[in-house]
Amino acid sequence: MSVRTGPTAIFQIPDQGVTAAGCSNVWCELGAAATEPGAVTAVALAGILALLAFAYVRDAEAACRGERRRVLDERDAFESFADRVAELDTVSVATDSTPSGVPAGALGGIGAAGGGIQSGGGPAGGDVTLRRVLAAYDDTVLSLSHYRDEYDETAAESLAAELGPDTATALASDGGLSSGTQSALVDRSRRAADARDRLAGAIDEEITELADRETALSGIDRRRKRLLAHLEGVGPGRETDAAIDVWNRLGELKRECDGLAVDRQRSLDDPPLTPDLHEDHERTFYGYLYGPADGPRYPVLAQVAELADRIRADRDEVGTQVAADR
Repeated sequence: MSVRTGPTAIFQIPDQGVTAAGCSNVWCELGAAATEPGAVTAVALAGILALLAFAYVRDAEAACRGERRRVLDERDAFESFADRVAELDTVSVATDSTPSGVPAGALGGIGAAGGGIQSGGGPAGGDVTLRRVLAAYDDTVLSLSHYRDEYDETAAESLAAELGPDTATALASDGGLSSGTQSALVDRSRRAADARDRLAGAIDEEITELADRETALSGIDRRRKRLLAHLEGVGPGRETDAAIDVWNRLGELKRECDGLAVDRQRSLDDPPLTPDLHEDHERTFYGYLYGPADGPRYPVLAQVAELADRIRADRDEVGTQVAADR
């Protein structure tokens, strides 16, 4: 996902406002706003009437949809692998056979097209059931383009990483697919599919929340635009009263932004899923979704901050106009 960098202003909650100590009326507040270092000395509303693009949230939603598709593809691939392994013939294993003496890397020499077993653990040329297991894995999980691109692992390496090194070790030790190893592979593959199904559901929840937040932000931004457009169309003699009303209403919009930010913080503290990603940072679900992206780690908060900054700037400009008309 490629998005722009975040706004320079830090979003503070709650907004402390511009009211000085002992200042209790709108004229005092407006005077304070007009003397803020960042306040302009002339009102030029025409250039700020356009609606914001909300690129952070929209790019985040697109990234989530793409990740959800990949997760569902992986779910389907593991289900297919489990089905294919369940249909394979198994081999008998000697009662004194133990997987502990054979490293998981012993499968490394077996490919979809055949080949021997490295480091011992089976007959020369490998057992046909071993080749069939790895061929099934290659045709299902590793057939996903993103899987190969991201992990660059052999079938044996990926199988050990996804389903446990002991399963690869057992395959090599048994010299083929034993009934016990078959059961373990099928069970773990279905669990891997279930885990991805749960993850896809959590991503769905995030997509829904992103859409809801964008709707709320768009509504605030439309009202911001209408207020400014209304102010431009006010007739002579009513400019000051209209500007004060718009200034107050912009303050209400800013408080709505504060509320949206607080709500989003709650969501961040209570994610729909807490995956074990082995990452040493907080909020791993959101780190998983947005950490690899070029944009902000928390796109909704960045978007709220951008809108709040825009409202604050508009309000300063309106306040400057009112102070100049007094």
